[in-house]
Amino acid sequence: MTTTIPHGSRRAGDGRREANAATVLRTVLDHGPVARGAVARLSGLSPAAVSRQATDLTRLGLLRDLPELAGGGGVGRPQIPVDLHVGAAGGPVAGGVHLGVPGSTFALVDLRGQVLARRAHPHDGIAPDALPGAIARELRDFLDTHARGRPLLGVGAAVGGWVDPAEGVVVRHDALGWRRRPLAAELARGLGGRTVRLDNHARSIAQSEILFGRPAARRSLVHLFVGNVVDAAVGLAGVVHQGPGAAAGDVAHLPVPDSTAPCPCGRSGCLEATASNTALGATAVRRGIVPEPDTSLVVDAAAAGDRRADRLLRERARAVGRAVALLLDVLNPDLVVVTEQSSVLEPDYLEEIRGAAIDLSHVCDDPERIVSPHAGPATLPVAAGTVLLNPLFRRPFETVGELLPAESGS
Repeated sequence: MTTTIPHGSRRAGDGRREANAATVLRTVLDHGPVARGAVARLSGLSPAAVSRQATDLTRLGLLRDLPELAGGGGVGRPQIPVDLHVGAAGGPVAGGVHLGVPGSTFALVDLRGQVLARRAHPHDGIAPDALPGAIARELRDFLDTHARGRPLLGVGAAVGGWVDPAEGVVVRHDALGWRRRPLAAELARGLGGRTVRLDNHARSIAQSEILFGRPAARRSLVHLFVGNVVDAAVGLAGVVHQGPGAAAGDVAHLPVPDSTAPCPCGRSGCLEATASNTALGATAVRRGIVPEPDTSLVVDAAAAGDRRADRLLRERARAVGRAVALLLDVLNPDLVVVTEQSSVLEPDYLEEIRGAAIDLSHVCDDPERIVSPHAGPATLPVAAGTVLLNPLFRRPFETVGELLPAESGS
């Protein structure tokens, strides 16, 4: 399926024009629907600059006028509000895929990070080497079904482990046995040449919080992801840190106070060995709570009133909280975002994380600084779409030209 964004000529422009357009787009994201005059006041740009950029962004299909919301009856010409051209109104959309160990999640996400469609794809019986091709086939069918009639900008992909987004390569993913896997290129081939951008899932969620979440995230945040893979991300002034080789965020071997869990690295008390889904599932089976090592089964059992499952989830939450305390003391961010299945679904487990963190931290006495992701159960699909959307909000003209070069016009 090929769709286009209707627009006129696309000029390369200079850095100031790109920066002004990004400012207008961000302001509309935060405050829209909003009149151009209000955009000028909120952003600090001149009314003329706002008018020029809003006109160009509308031609690109990223903004749309809402004349039906224009106020009437006042003095002078009524101002027509503008808003993001969201998917529900036929605006551009991004595909998203989160590649987990037991399965993948596909999504269609609009410019506000709202999930328009979603599908789970289990990996049962699929060998790790065959995963990219199998996922691409299923994802292509999903996009053909759900993106029909909307301009599809491309696909964002998020995966655990060490990921180099500049190269589109999974440098190392221990659970899948991948080394230097050119995942972005493999997915793009399977999607008929669609643009695919790839990043680590912890960084993707952090960027999603900065783009669509709480304002404090734009100042500074730490994101801790606890799943089959345990990793982290740091954001400062709206930018997620990658470090040399994009290797930042490996906290699998962060020591957890009071933990004696043995780790394959030869030490004990490492965060991944203590708190990962793999560790939780193995403990749940050993204690006879569930018949197979599946974290979702443990969460379901706790929700159904199984006290053993509840106790195990609280044990993990406290271990995660102790690790959060270390991150708070080292980095002291405005916000710590914790993606951990039980606490995303049930606030009581988030309170356990908060309590353990505040008890041990030497710099933080405010539990409200420790939060679950803003998107709740949709966190991973929204984060995957953000991999593609974040550059669009930072460099709208340049990015649309990269994503849709064949429709660039003249």
